[in-house]
Amino acid sequence: MVSKIKKLGFAVVLIVFSALSIHAQDATMWKIDKSHTSVNFSIKHFFSSVLGKFTEYDGTIHFDPKNLKGSKAEFTVAINSVNTDDKKRDQHLQSKDFFDANTYPKMTFKSTKFEKRSAKDYLIYGKLTIKDKTKDVVLPMKITGEMEHPMMKGTIILGVDINTTIDRTDYGVGTGDWAATMVVGDEVKIHIPMELNRMK
Repeated sequence: MVSKIKKLGFAVVLIVFSALSIHAQDATMWKIDKSHTSVNFSIKHFFSSVLGKFTEYDGTIHFDPKNLKGSKAEFTVAINSVNTDDKKRDQHLQSKDFFDANTYPKMTFKSTKFEKRSAKDYLIYGKLTIKDKTKDVVLPMKITGEMEHPMMKGTIILGVDINTTIDRTDYGVGTGDWAATMVVGDEVKIHIPMELNRMK
């Protein structure tokens, strides 16, 4: 009798563990289509806005609306790929006055959780590291569409838009005279339209 109870208890433990393992599985992995994805930003210079982008980046994203606990994202952006259509300004941004790219060549983001707001809107909570500063951030993510690729059989396309604003001074981007916000604003608007794909 005792042996049967032990076996039953062991079976229950296995069932619970299996259920937890299944629930904790990573969500569907999507590949970033870099030809149709861009990492853009804008910041005020006096009264106008300077537009720029980072052309070198990498990342992984696991996302499934039905498995948000298994959804996660990680991104890495190369600082020396900054491009504002002005070579002199780009070099200045890479210097110690701003990003100090030689010491801190990459900025990174790693998610901690996904949260659903509506059928098309989600929040990605995570840690953003720029230079030697890591801050908690929330990235609003909007689903812009999903469909089967008309020219690539068996491929699903997912469009997402990420829009947020960060304060450059929180990360020490801008030192000395450039820490002041009279010439260069403190708020940096970030816009990342992404096209993701996976096999059906």
